[in-house]
Amino acid sequence: MSAENKALVRRWFDEVWNQGSADAIDDLFAADGVAHGLGEDLHGPGGFKPFQAAFRNAFPDLRIEVGRMVAEGDMVAYDWTATGTHHGHLMGMAPTGRGASIGGMSIVRIRNGQIAEAWNVFDQLGMFQQLGAIQLPV
Repeated sequence: MSAENKALVRRWFDEVWNQGSADAIDDLFAADGVAHGLGEDLHGPGGFKPFQAAFRNAFPDLRIEVGRMVAEGDMVAYDWTATGTHHGHLMGMAPTGRGASIGGMSIVRIRNGQIAEAWNVFDQLGMFQQLGAIQLPV
């Protein structure tokens, strides 16, 4: 089961994020699924699709690479790196044309071949620094 769950996570990133397939969200995210840590909790495919569309619009060349993965039972934990160029509006910020590389970690719970729950953390501060929206004091 662990190998199947890892494969599902890799499919999620390949299809939903790297290929930009909103239809894959319907296949891979449970109707009652919940994603935490991306702002307000996102419920079901209908709640997740606007988030995916916003990021894909902001970073049309978005590429997410999954690094290390650990699976046990119905849970998979992994780290990832997202790279892309900021060409669309994001969280009220106009396009900058700048590139960004953002690291994150996630844990998902798989149920019946779909993501039932996800917990996410990623370097939002670093993203906004790279895009020039935030400058830290020196």
